[in-house]
Amino acid sequence: MRASLIQIAVDEGESVVSRRRRAAALVREQAGAGLVVLPELWTTGAFAFEAFAGEAEPLDGPTHEAMGQAARDAGVWLHAGSIPERDTDGTLYNTSLVFSPSGDLAAAYRKIHRFGFDKGEAVLMGAGRELVTVPLPETTLGVATCYDLRFPELFRGLVDAGAETLVVPAGWPERRRAHWTLLARARAVENQAFVLACGTAGTHAGVPQAGHSIVVDPWGEVLAEAAAGEEVLSVEIDPSRVAATREQFPALKDRVL
Repeated sequence: MRASLIQIAVDEGESVVSRRRRAAALVREQAGAGLVVLPELWTTGAFAFEAFAGEAEPLDGPTHEAMGQAARDAGVWLHAGSIPERDTDGTLYNTSLVFSPSGDLAAAYRKIHRFGFDKGEAVLMGAGRELVTVPLPETTLGVATCYDLRFPELFRGLVDAGAETLVVPAGWPERRRAHWTLLARARAVENQAFVLACGTAGTHAGVPQAGHSIVVDPWGEVLAEAAAGEEVLSVEIDPSRVAATREQFPALKDRVL
């Protein structure tokens, strides 16, 4: 299965409408991939807190429309990253959207762990409550977002729910890039799963982004890693390696807690 991670650049000089159109075009270019992934909050920028309320949209808003159409045109499963979602009661959420090749919304995940330490996302957005997995023909996705990567218990829950490929869109800052790589590999090793971690390039509200999207196999080996700028990282993964790794080194069977 070919996975394509679109490490799109997010900069203040480009409008959300323009970036949405550009992201859709990049998705269409991935026709033939089994899975395409976009980063976290790529419409606004993960650190552009002041833009969240103004750019928030309902689940079936313009990003849903554009990404569903792009998934359908390309015939791909699309994890369309996350958007600032406004619920019917006015609450904002950092919500990921996953589309099937027919363009239908297959799943939505509201980010559980909000970043900010009593400011930013942590106070502006509500917390999700539900773990989300998505069955694909080749593998079962476990969906997480950015700061979730620091909380291994969430990923254990996804594995218990059947996840074999862990997808993590992010807006990860450059100053903590070493943590990004370390944590992505750790989640792969401890869960004996693929990790597809897709970050952004550019600068969000003055915060330089790490880029360096990464694909890690169930043994913790890095199969592919992007550089810092905008690019599409494509890699062939063999989903059967998850079951093979778990059989050859059955550490998950020895869990006590």
